[in-house]
Amino acid sequence: MARRRQSVTIKHVAADAGVSLQTVSRVINNEPNVRPEMQRRVQASIDKLGYVPSLAAQRMSGSRSYLVLALNDRDRTIADWRERQGTDWIDQMLLGGMLKGAEYGYRFMFELVDTHSDHVERELKATIAALQPDGVILTPPHSENPLIAELLAAEGIEFVCIGANEAHGGIIMTMDDEHAAVLATAHLADLGHRRIAMIAGSPEYSLSNWRVSGWQAEMARRGLATDALLAQGDFSYESGEAAARSLLGSATPPTAIIASNDRMALACAAVARELGLDVPRDLSLISFDNTPVVRFVDPPLTAVDQPVSATASRAMELIIARKRGEPIPDQPVVVEAELVVRQSTAPPK
Repeated sequence: MARRRQSVTIKHVAADAGVSLQTVSRVINNEPNVRPEMQRRVQASIDKLGYVPSLAAQRMSGSRSYLVLALNDRDRTIADWRERQGTDWIDQMLLGGMLKGAEYGYRFMFELVDTHSDHVERELKATIAALQPDGVILTPPHSENPLIAELLAAEGIEFVCIGANEAHGGIIMTMDDEHAAVLATAHLADLGHRRIAMIAGSPEYSLSNWRVSGWQAEMARRGLATDALLAQGDFSYESGEAAARSLLGSATPPTAIIASNDRMALACAAVARELGLDVPRDLSLISFDNTPVVRFVDPPLTAVDQPVSATASRAMELIIARKRGEPIPDQPVVVEAELVVRQSTAPPK
């Protein structure tokens, strides 16, 4: 009687093939220096017994853990979860990372780390010691923390920095933030808007500056002034509300606003309603992120779609390629964003 699949272990494969556990592990992990004849013999036993390699078996060779970690900021992530405002950054990261990892036999998981803590180095070292990841994906603001990057490099761990200026030994990736802001600004200008305002995100993130730069560049290309049309936010709803009041309460208010994330855009819509302004008849709005909530407000918001899932998927590919010794791009890897046009933008009155 054939063994049930769940009862078959690497020891059964080794015994059936007449080889050591280490040899089976090297075949499972596609390690070099395994003779073709030995590889065929082990694979034949695997097929015959219906063996499914476990993570522990894959780790036996000691060269790979087949695990990639994504590090997210603890405080911001927990705040998002508790507020339940429809943000789906984590969901999209998991979607892209888990599906791509499954293609290569890798696991993908999240770990929350407080980048502002004095204990970040100790905390990260403990995480690495416990999980021994093959690679790490850093999201803002971790991706711009040189201490974290240098620690990973010193440990010999492959890592990707999403939304960073410098990689410190890792791989730089962006979601095309500057060009995305150009797309948003061009869309409004094509509709006929001339006073197009921008609410910037937290200066802690380089991507905030990239978005402002894209807006400024397109406004300049069109010969449009930006004086008194830039307001500072920090990605919170409250900062978006304050920025909107400042912009819309000026002597010459904008006819359109680009907000650097969905929360600040929703705050703009609320302030506009309070002031008796109709969106989009009196004010056009564009947001960044395109989280689920913007589709279900009235009117649904035109938004820059941040390709979070595709970026996580590509980050997994790059880490796995580097682990395999395959060439990867020397330049920052860009995953292009798109503008999704809905009912919150229209020609000015």
